[in-house]
Amino acid sequence: MSNQSLKEKIAVPYAEALIDHAQSVDLLIEATKDLSSISTVLSESKDLQMLLNNPLVSGFIKKEILKQLFENQINTFVMNFLLVLVDRRRISFFNSILEKYLELVYLLESTTIAELYSVVDINEVQQESLIQKIKAITNSHQVKLIISKDVDLIGGFVLKIGSKIIDASLSGKLKRMSLYLDTN
Repeated sequence: MSNQSLKEKIAVPYAEALIDHAQSVDLLIEATKDLSSISTVLSESKDLQMLLNNPLVSGFIKKEILKQLFENQINTFVMNFLLVLVDRRRISFFNSILEKYLELVYLLESTTIAELYSVVDINEVQQESLIQKIKAITNSHQVKLIISKDVDLIGGFVLKIGSKIIDASLSGKLKRMSLYLDTN
């Protein structure tokens, strides 16, 4: 069994249970924000990740650290979810659970995830205009736009929506011209 399928087999039930509970108490949006902020804290601290993933560190210590970090900053049921993950020795799968959770929430809310790579920063007006165009193209109710800077593009942008890629970058145009010239 591959490592990816094991992670997914573990992540799916936890993500589904979290969504079900969040919907039952009408806190799906708040839970998503809380989980995203937890993910941000974890991604910024390699030491915290190592501590939580270390099987030699007791569950009690892991729980106390999580309580000190998040107790008054996140919803109680999200905090309890983290503590259950520690109890069941699944806290090391938190990122996989979060990815599956977000995937299911976006599917539930008919949200399209679009990744924009650009050399320059995009202002809010441009972002909103792009979001409206993506909504029209994909027939989605919502669009989550993830913006990244990529200086290798030279100019223009690359937009990824699912498996579709729109390459309007200068480096992409140069590559296409190069391929055209090589074939002739």
